[in-house]
Amino acid sequence: MSRTRIKICGLTRVEDVAAAVDAGADAVGFVCYEASPRYVPLAVLAELARAVPAFVSPVLLFVNANPAAIEAALQRVPNALLQFHGDENAADCERYRRPYLRAVRMARGTDLLDCARTFASACALLVDAPAEGYGGGGAAFDWSLLPPAAKRTKPFVLAGGLKETNVTRAIEQVRPFAVDVSSGVEQSRGIKSAEKIRRFVAAVRAADRELQQA
Repeated sequence: MSRTRIKICGLTRVEDVAAAVDAGADAVGFVCYEASPRYVPLAVLAELARAVPAFVSPVLLFVNANPAAIEAALQRVPNALLQFHGDENAADCERYRRPYLRAVRMARGTDLLDCARTFASACALLVDAPAEGYGGGGAAFDWSLLPPAAKRTKPFVLAGGLKETNVTRAIEQVRPFAVDVSSGVEQSRGIKSAEKIRRFVAAVRAADRELQQA
């Protein structure tokens, strides 16, 4: 069965990492951007990373960070994927010789196929809704702006306003490689709900089953 990968992002507590892992998440995301309410300092990052088991991928999210800050985070989480949400160009993303995701804001006129060419070294593009400042705004965007699966040259990670009530429809319409959720599984900003995580993962798996039977 084709399986949509799941990333739970913006984790700030060990118990939330455990909840994501127990529910079946493939990746867990930690925000290394100080302006975010979900920011985790290096000491906390190291503690959270120790709670991530083998075969679950830790992902570190940066916004226009200086190289020293990224290197310091990688020392705490040496097996991490990197995720860039700022104005970084391809060379900025490649310099760490780590697999990386490049976030793209899906405003009208955004050419994802051109972005895929520009960031040819990215392991995937993370497509998110436009928002003020940097990072996600917790809102969905018009999924019809995405090119059909047959024309894509790189895996897409769908983000932006996803929750248990719309992720099944999102997967059926977009057919992403993975989905990324943060605020949609929170009980308060930066604090995850184990029950919401469980229901979100269940909704993703339900979508996979429906597509398999179609």
